Amino acid sequence: MKNHTRCFALILVLTALLTGCKTSGSVMEGQGELSAKPVDSFYTKEVKEYTDEGIIEEPKDVLISDDGLCTIKVMPSYYDVTLDYENGDRASVGKAYGTLIREKMPEYIETMEPYLFENIRMAYGGTVSAEAVEKREKVLLDSMRPEYKDEITAFAEAISNGAHGITEDNVISYEEAVLMQMIPDALRPTCCSALTLWGSKTQSGDMIELRNLEWNLGSANQMGKIHAVTHMKNGDRTLTAMSVLGLLDIISAINDDGVFAAILDVGSVQESPYVYEGKKCYTMELRYALEEYSSARDLGEFMVGESGDFTWCHNITITDGKDAFCAEDCVRQVSSSGKGKSVLRDADTPIFEGLDWESEDSLCIVNSFTSAGNQDGFTGVSGNIVRFAKYNEWVKAKDKFSPKDVKDMITQETVDQYTVQNVHGGGSAQLIIVDYHTGTVQIAFSNANGVDDKPDFIEVDRFDV
Repeated sequence: MKNHTRCFALILVLTALLTGCKTSGSVMEGQGELSAKPVDSFYTKEVKEYTDEGIIEEPKDVLISDDGLCTIKVMPSYYDVTLDYENGDRASVGKAYGTLIREKMPEYIETMEPYLFENIRMAYGGTVSAEAVEKREKVLLDSMRPEYKDEITAFAEAISNGAHGITEDNVISYEEAVLMQMIPDALRPTCCSALTLWGSKTQSGDMIELRNLEWNLGSANQMGKIHAVTHMKNGDRTLTAMSVLGLLDIISAINDDGVFAAILDVGSVQESPYVYEGKKCYTMELRYALEEYSSARDLGEFMVGESGDFTWCHNITITDGKDAFCAEDCVRQVSSSGKGKSVLRDADTPIFEGLDWESEDSLCIVNSFTSAGNQDGFTGVSGNIVRFAKYNEWVKAKDKFSPKDVKDMITQETVDQYTVQNVHGGGSAQLIIVDYHTGTVQIAFSNANGVDDKPDFIEVDRFDV
């Protein structure tokens, strides 16, 4: 990193930590302006006594497909979905899922279709080009492994019930149902962060993973109405995905071996055009890797090895209770230009000169590659610099963390303020905590009103430790 960047980073970090940093719009925009306000105004005054354990919710209703291959439990905060691949092939499960939603959940279609079109308009500069969208979608669908293509097309045929075309008409068409499965690959943007602690930094000595999913919540907080935890039951290829009802790709997930993986946007250098011809969906390749591999290292090495063929550069946080990695996946057009490279980063990997990470047994990830010499998403991007610096200060300030401490740390900021760059902000759709000491997964979900300063953490899954 250049000397002027190091100086900028130091000034910005100190100002952000002591007074706040005012940014304009998205965290992926420019440097913003500096603003001096009392630190006290940026931290929530709401008090909540968290515990290490998560809240257990009881279902309000249970929906089951006629063939029993899909079960949807309507929980107070989310949908708990079980897809049974042990008693049906991929296409049969996809059909059962799509049919059950169409027949029993019309409110989902009313929520999801407008939300999808907001993502389309965001990707295409405010317009909807059906022809361009369908071409992009078809190429990426054809690139998928046959078993996933069978599942997705069966789901799309079932939920659409014969409707076709990219048209905003309160119906989810076949094409729209397919496009839903590739939002990060075909439409994009997300802004996320992740922190892994282990060994000397945790009270138990066991690993704790924190994943902050920052996502487009929708103009009417649509995502807060359709959170889903999807248990994909398939013998030794079983996994649990945390995302949105109706999605079959991977945003965040943990498999039956305890390997957790979640995507974080990075993006390619600005002058590099979006390329989808000859590319494939990294969210579906990540699903394959979770089904196939039983260690974080093997999964990470696979994703790094495949990274040249993906549509966008991205990070993946990967843990298994023993190891923690960030797969810095660089697409071929960027690596060929010499502006980036694919790296499986761990806590010992050298990072950009000028960035400080001062705690052992920990790994932090934001929306940039961080390994030394890689594509630089910090220079001029205050959101990445400030969030990385905040995590550094928070982790350094405490000797050892419990799950309760992690909850207190990540929810300390006031969500609804725009003077400083938040870590837990108005786009935090899901705060996921994986506790390898107890083998539990907890999630704090956004809701129909947005994001709470001090949300409840709900236990959604257990795995063997």
